[in-house]
Amino acid sequence: MATPSSHSSKAGTKGVPRQHRRLQMLEAATEEFGTHGYAAASLPAIAARVGVTKTLLHQYFGTKEDLYVACLVPVGDRLLDTVRAAMGEGGAAPNTPLRVLHSIFTALEGQREAWFVLYDATLPPGGVAERRASEYWAAIDRLAAGGTAELLRSAGSTDPLDADALKYVWRDLVATLVRWWVKHPEQTPEAMTRRCARLFAVAATLTPDGRSG
Repeated sequence: MATPSSHSSKAGTKGVPRQHRRLQMLEAATEEFGTHGYAAASLPAIAARVGVTKTLLHQYFGTKEDLYVACLVPVGDRLLDTVRAAMGEGGAAPNTPLRVLHSIFTALEGQREAWFVLYDATLPPGGVAERRASEYWAAIDRLAAGGTAELLRSAGSTDPLDADALKYVWRDLVATLVRWWVKHPEQTPEAMTRRCARLFAVAATLTPDGRSG
């Protein structure tokens, strides 16, 4: 899971407008869920981050699962929209993977633990939280499947198993890079994108003559 963000604090809510207070609670909850995972996340800890009571947190959001979903939706929408936009700019262009990665890093900057809110393995099976998260997983997977298949076609491969394998490689690669990035807070989205470009260039040399296949 992610490491705690530097902006954790008891913000206090006396005289704070309701909508702003709600945003404070969502920010604190996103940090708590992203840092500890759904199962270990603590509602009292979330309330303490903002400087409110657990009762008030329930009044605003309902159950723990309701609060998680309230955090998930903006995170899922943001990541889905940014990946879709990045892919739409160049189709199967060779630089599309780097553009997608840069868009993800940029979307998460300032709240990197939000990645772990979306991809949380501790969600209660069969519940509303898991169903909503799985909808985002499936949508992002569809984009990944389409993008990797296009890249393979542009490289001359039409093997559906190649496309399926590359989709899984890409999904795990993105998750691994984000986890590494979370552990290195000094790395900006731009620095991470340049690092990924260097890593991709090295990976291209691992096959004979630097070609795939």
